[in-house]
Amino acid sequence: MRPAIGPWAGRKYFLDKMTLRDLVVAYFTYYGILVYLLLAAVGITLAVTLAEGWARPALAAAVVVLLYPAVWYALHRWVLHGQWLYRIPWTAAVWKRIHYDHHQDPHDLSVLFGALYTTLPTIAIVTIPLGWAIAGPAGAAAATASGILTTCFYEFCHCIQHLPFQPRWEWLRQVKKLHLAHHFHSEKGNFGITNFFWDRMMNTFYPHPRSVPRSETVFNLGYTAEKAARYPWVEALSDGDHQQTGALRPARSR
Repeated sequence: MRPAIGPWAGRKYFLDKMTLRDLVVAYFTYYGILVYLLLAAVGITLAVTLAEGWARPALAAAVVVLLYPAVWYALHRWVLHGQWLYRIPWTAAVWKRIHYDHHQDPHDLSVLFGALYTTLPTIAIVTIPLGWAIAGPAGAAAATASGILTTCFYEFCHCIQHLPFQPRWEWLRQVKKLHLAHHFHSEKGNFGITNFFWDRMMNTFYPHPRSVPRSETVFNLGYTAEKAARYPWVEALSDGDHQQTGALRPARSR
């Protein structure tokens, strides 16, 4: 979904044709990012207003930052790369939007960003109970704001990973290399975005494409022609050139 007004109206952004400056403009004018920043500001304001001291709400926010790599790993591996969402008619469209389309065309910025109807409930479910347990209402507000801002950071790093731009920061260069391998060599590992600790712990980390065989389903996530015949809902929602249930899809037109 793209807004009807503003810089995103009536157009799409493709990261392989953008500069860093283009990305910054597109990022900070995307409606999802604007919603995140607004909600984070509300959360911070509530945390400051409700807090009786700063230490416990700050702890709640810090715990969220430390926990988020595990949350992202679990969601990415077992939900986004799971083989069950496309098999259910009422979740097929969600799976198509939140991950299948991104693997079909990793440079399309409009489907790189998470969908708010999935990201915001997930953030709330993870952060509100945790923050409340640590510091009550102020902790819940601080934890939620922390989860939202962490998501913004993840989203921007994810954009950089698909941009034809070589970061100066060695850490960002390394995570970019690992994430691109996930998209163009094998989707069966390297599920992290900014942190690959859980990939190492769960034996899904590979440091170089030569480390593992190339996956034939790196672009379709296992939604092959055979699977589409049995579970047709994603295919039915996809336009002809975009939907490719084979191993590779042709170059898109602009």
